[in-house]
Amino acid sequence: MYPNLYYFLKETFGGEPWGFTKYINSFGFFVAISFVLAAWLLSRELRRKEKQGLLTYKEEIRMVGEPAKPIDLFLNFVFGFIVGYKILGVFFNADDIHPQDYIFSSQGSWLGGIVLGGLFSGLKFWEKNQQKQKQPEKRTIRIWPHERVGDITIMAAAAGFLGAKLFDNLENWDRFIQNPIANLLSPSGLTFYGGLICAAAVILWYAKRKNIGLLHLCDAVAPGLMLSYATGRIGCQVSGDGDWGIFNTAYTLDTDGTIIPAAADQFKSTLMQNQSFSKYLVQEYGQMDAIPHTYFKGLDFLPNWFWAYNYPHNVNEVGAPIAGCTGNYCTQLNPLVFPTPLYEIIACTILFFVLWYFRKHFKAAGQLFGLYLIFNGVERFLIEKIRVNSTYSIMGFHPTQAELISTGLVIAGIALMALSRKPSTKLS
Repeated sequence: MYPNLYYFLKETFGGEPWGFTKYINSFGFFVAISFVLAAWLLSRELRRKEKQGLLTYKEEIRMVGEPAKPIDLFLNFVFGFIVGYKILGVFFNADDIHPQDYIFSSQGSWLGGIVLGGLFSGLKFWEKNQQKQKQPEKRTIRIWPHERVGDITIMAAAAGFLGAKLFDNLENWDRFIQNPIANLLSPSGLTFYGGLICAAAVILWYAKRKNIGLLHLCDAVAPGLMLSYATGRIGCQVSGDGDWGIFNTAYTLDTDGTIIPAAADQFKSTLMQNQSFSKYLVQEYGQMDAIPHTYFKGLDFLPNWFWAYNYPHNVNEVGAPIAGCTGNYCTQLNPLVFPTPLYEIIACTILFFVLWYFRKHFKAAGQLFGLYLIFNGVERFLIEKIRVNSTYSIMGFHPTQAELISTGLVIAGIALMALSRKPSTKLS
């Protein structure tokens, strides 16, 4: 596992990489890539629909030639200060701080913040000064939907992160009430469906304001959402962020760390050999017998790690100590778990290509997004069967939050496909 770029470079090339590479976290890197991919695919689809006459522009009145306003300069300074305070602070203090703690702490570089804040503010002043006219005038500008992808992406990122944190804390309420501030500010703990729901609500509100056809926008974004989810899961797999499955007791580690088949009754003895990890699990689940596990022997033509993985050097620093390892991220899981992020990477990549194929075959607006909702819901519902998650007690049933939401998505997808069967070229 590679918690951040530092560990990847160290294992790949040897030696001691630059200290600042510790702050390029694997999960965050792939999340950023997923947003870029989603934005690119959305822009492509919106352009295609614009050419077909399914989406059109909106005229807006803009003031052209005005000098920079004090509020614009101030906001650019604040943004530049925050970036400089944190980013440049990494270079000045790389060897003295822990990456996860640093990001959400008050540590940073005052000099870096002031310099970068001044630079951002100065660039804004220069930009406005270049466009300044003696007599500023109002102009009517046509803005097409694909030109708003930048705004949509930024709003989706902000609302998605907040929603993911909110739903994660609702799902783990007992943990949240013990330390609300720490859990809200923690860089770990994100729920995909929380991010999806909140981001969708904000984007739909924005689209309504800008007269973008809602169903056509939903269809345009569907393939990108599926591919970006698969890309984000690469970050989960590479970093070992805890988003893994239940224990698969059909496999274990030998003395040199190789994954080998295990005896059916070996689970408890493996736990007892790793006292620190077993103590953590008992605290998490209440008692030894409540720890979720199953014995599943996978197909022999696939490697053992496909069915059970130990996530060495995982970013959560959960598990048993790795012999000979010192410093941070020196733990691995033993017993082993289902690598559910890997399964979702494969499944969602395949589903992306299915959606990409059907995007030109559905004639009615909303059909493709309905299919996306069904695919998303079914995929997540199935993977929940071997994932570790908190459950609710509802009339004798014990579903997870994701199972409830995924069921709702399947129902919504079926309803949307049924209600939008008739082909239409009208803006929806």
